[in-house]
Amino acid sequence: MIIKPRTRGFICTTAHPQGCAQQVQEQINYVKEHPAIKGPRNVLVIGASAGYGLASRIVAAFGAGANTVGIYRQGERSGGRTASAGWYNSAAFEIAAQQADLKSYSVTGDAFSDETKEKAIDLIRNELGQVDLVVYSVASARRTHPRTGETTNSVLKPIGQTYTNKTVNFHTGEVSTVTIEPATEDEIRETIDVMGGEDWQMWIDAMQKAGVLTDDATTIAYSYIGSEITQDIYREGTIGQAKNHLESTAKKLNEQLGASGGRAYVTVSKGLVTQSSSAIPVVPLYISALYKVMKEQGIHEGCIEQAYRLFADRLYSSEGVPVDEEGRIRIDDWEMRADVQEAVAKIWAELSTDNIEQMTDLAGYRREFFQLFGFETDGIDYEADVDPNVSIPNLS
Repeated sequence: MIIKPRTRGFICTTAHPQGCAQQVQEQINYVKEHPAIKGPRNVLVIGASAGYGLASRIVAAFGAGANTVGIYRQGERSGGRTASAGWYNSAAFEIAAQQADLKSYSVTGDAFSDETKEKAIDLIRNELGQVDLVVYSVASARRTHPRTGETTNSVLKPIGQTYTNKTVNFHTGEVSTVTIEPATEDEIRETIDVMGGEDWQMWIDAMQKAGVLTDDATTIAYSYIGSEITQDIYREGTIGQAKNHLESTAKKLNEQLGASGGRAYVTVSKGLVTQSSSAIPVVPLYISALYKVMKEQGIHEGCIEQAYRLFADRLYSSEGVPVDEEGRIRIDDWEMRADVQEAVAKIWAELSTDNIEQMTDLAGYRREFFQLFGFETDGIDYEADVDPNVSIPNLS
């Protein structure tokens, strides 16, 4: 079939297998062009099919030569639909890993469920023995609690007061004003339940109990802080409460794992185009301005550049792991530089529909959005007939 992008709001309902495969290969090439990392040996990535999770798996495998297990939701083709981008990304990774004689395995299912945890633990025990790095990179709008059976939903809302700011329809370039009412106590609680650290804790507890973590195992989870522009809707909002819970969980896990020589960190990353960030009001407009500034200054990074720097210069640096006053690893350091934030704030004050294309990198934002689904990738013939049925080796 000839596959074209079909959008619905901030998601694309189709994905292109060749485009996804090409982008995975480009990330692999980036890592292989850089010095090898003396890093982990066996790695579990929870949320491995896209974004920072996928980039972490690529860096671990092709930068450090690690064997990997990836956890992600099922997304194979069904009916007249293509498979998900994550499915095509994972297939491309597995094939490349096999060609490089690296062990790699995929477990599909709900990362929040006990069943998926048990499947992953059994696989690790049988194929790898133990892992020495666990990357937690789960972004979800909904969670069914494995103990209570309660299904909760995360929301993107301010806390305590109504929030009003600029936003953009990144498809059309129309800049408008958005007003969001504050969250209720139940919405705050549910967002923490979905996006906080409880599931991360459950994964580590289950793995420790099963004996599939090395004594010196490291675990990380990704987070974001962002600028003053996005504070009220992000870090000071419902998602921020969940991130605070994630960070408190990291401190507990660091103490728990530290008893045997392990460690746990939250890694604060930079603002990037992801399926999750595209859904947050204000954030796509902020990222478009941020991209403009960081590209002009020559310090722009995508997921793979961020993940490589995390592994090479932070987690596995010979000089130890640098952290901030809260014990977090900061790879958002270039985004949060005073000169970058001042330049973004100046752009923000002047933004309108009439000047957005000139003052921001909205075109770059759009391109990266479609690239999330395998489109607008150099070297791919999007008029060609392609087979949307792609199988994944070593799939559990």
